Amino acid sequence: MNLSKVRNFMVAVATTSMVAIAPTFANTPGTVVDIAVGSQDHTTLVAAVKAAGLVDTLASEGKFTVFAPTNDAFSKLPDGTVDTLLKPENKGTLTKVLTAHVVAGEVRAGDLVSKINAHGGAFNFSTVSGDALTAKLHGGNVYIFDESGGAALVTAADLESGNGVVHVVNDVLLPQ
Repeated sequence: MNLSKVRNFMVAVATTSMVAIAPTFANTPGTVVDIAVGSQDHTTLVAAVKAAGLVDTLASEGKFTVFAPTNDAFSKLPDGTVDTLLKPENKGTLTKVLTAHVVAGEVRAGDLVSKINAHGGAFNFSTVSGDALTAKLHGGNVYIFDESGGAALVTAADLESGNGVVHVVNDVLLPQ
């Protein structure tokens, strides 16, 4: 595995992604929520975070790592799933799904790749919901595997904010 290839890929993707949202953060790094709000590709995630009542939590001083699914990722779920999750009576389930994308502390791409390599090709870690995620390298790309067996490709990495870092993923990570 060519580690410099992986790091160069992540930096290139992150830099490209930051160009689209850089004006939002001209004077401040904002929060992990601000990154999602400033992205046209994350309107479903923003609606879900609002419906779950997680905006204040994710905008707090704590350091967070968020694996942020795109609108396309949410559209891969079975028909009606997002609408059902957004209903007030399903707030608990929605919160569980969303917090399965959040890790306490900052996990930068380079650190994640180093941990994958140091742990024999797979690095296991926990989310704030208590769910397990596993990061692996495949074909020079980082994938995040959830407890349900799903895999999300990290398509943009290290989007920095004042209270953490965001990595964009192409699938919704589902708790068991």
